[in-house]
Amino acid sequence: MTRHVSVAMTIKVEQELLDLLIRPDGQEDLCLATYRPSTGSTRTTALISSVIPPTSDDRRVHGNATVMGRYVSRGAEIARKENCGLVLLHSHPGGSQWQPMSALDQEAEASYANLAREITGLSLVGMTLATEDTTWSARHWDTGTGREIDCTHADNVRVIGDRLAVSWNNALIPPPQTTHSQLRTISAWGERCQADLARRRVLVVGAGSVGLDLAVRLAASGLCRITVMDFDIVEIHNLDRLIGATPRDARLIRPKIHVALRQATTAATADNPNIEVSALSICEPEGLQLALDHDLIFSCVDRPWPRSVLNSLAYTDLIPVIDGGIAIDPLESGGMRNATWRSHVIRPGRPCMRCNRQLDLAKVIPDMKGLLDDPSYIANAEASALPSTQNVATLSVNVPAGLLAQYVSFSVAPAGFGDPGPLQYCLSTHTLDHLQDKIGTYCPVEPQEAVGDLRLDLTGRHLRAEQQRQKAKSVEVPIRLLRWLDNRVQKLHSWLDHTN
Repeated sequence: MTRHVSVAMTIKVEQELLDLLIRPDGQEDLCLATYRPSTGSTRTTALISSVIPPTSDDRRVHGNATVMGRYVSRGAEIARKENCGLVLLHSHPGGSQWQPMSALDQEAEASYANLAREITGLSLVGMTLATEDTTWSARHWDTGTGREIDCTHADNVRVIGDRLAVSWNNALIPPPQTTHSQLRTISAWGERCQADLARRRVLVVGAGSVGLDLAVRLAASGLCRITVMDFDIVEIHNLDRLIGATPRDARLIRPKIHVALRQATTAATADNPNIEVSALSICEPEGLQLALDHDLIFSCVDRPWPRSVLNSLAYTDLIPVIDGGIAIDPLESGGMRNATWRSHVIRPGRPCMRCNRQLDLAKVIPDMKGLLDDPSYIANAEASALPSTQNVATLSVNVPAGLLAQYVSFSVAPAGFGDPGPLQYCLSTHTLDHLQDKIGTYCPVEPQEAVGDLRLDLTGRHLRAEQQRQKAKSVEVPIRLLRWLDNRVQKLHSWLDHTN
């Protein structure tokens, strides 16, 4: 299996680097930084954590820039003390787009790769800044046996701020061909933006009423790489919200991801969409590891434990999480008092779910212990201790609409405005409020920025996920035969939809 690599940083770190690498006199310059690895199933990301500015004796600037060995040694020692790896960065004045490596660049980075690994225990990461359009390129230097050294070029470099800015390695992840069915989509933001959005690897966690709708609309928008994660199965009581699921899916004990794959594949407008599904839980170690392979995550879960995991990785692993939910307040005598739905981007620089009052950390432990699925616990617990379950199709559609609006703002930045911050819509007064939630003084989540594999592990054995997967797998022979027949029919429909 091919191992992919990438780099991610916050906009604050990027600005520090730009201030050092872009010189008023137009010459090339260089600097060092530290990083921590974030290891997913198929991708390792270097999370840049701090900048090590050079002194006047640390490099020579003579049109080009030459790094001195003592600077690399000093930087590697700083990185080692912080349990980090070392990043060597330099600029290409006037350059644009992803930069190829010159022979001099390659020789310089290769000459220090062994030293950096010997001191830090981690691979050296090299990066180049094209100053004309501030595009980054990157590679991870891997030391083999003896003195043999080679580099693995990154798929992309991501910068997280008010918007998610991605520099793409077109040689490894080329922009997909646009299709006639995407013309209206492209007219909204242009081909360059579409080429960026279509290549991002997006994870939808939860394939219920919100997640299913999101997956379908993302596929219809031309995204090529979508993963949907959910361990649950379709049941009759889901059908008033799970648009696209049928009574047949419930009778055949279909996993929700089966419906998501069917609906998203049908809606896909990309030439060769790669829509994958996973029955893992984000609360399981393997589920978290899979999530770390993605550039952006949609949180479509309503339980405290999975929300706490997603809330954490938005900071620890610099993967933005677009989250939201709905709360319906019915009157005991009948009728409705109010309904509200929220949307927000969870990322460094914005309040986490705890600080914006969308996650009660006191409920995480009972959820981890399975108490929120225990009838005796539910019977004796106060209503405030249980997750909200009210949801209806006519209102639930507003949640994916809100999440997608956040996604467009965060990705496209209409009129130069990116992530708008937490939003809440109130149905009774029909008002949209910009919430003024702030990062808490004693927040335990946000200070863990870019720690990667050193994160506090919130995952564990998820019994309900295991039970639901087993229920979907251990079906009687008649249901297996009906599933097989139904699968053949669905494949025929898919072939008819996509054949020329």
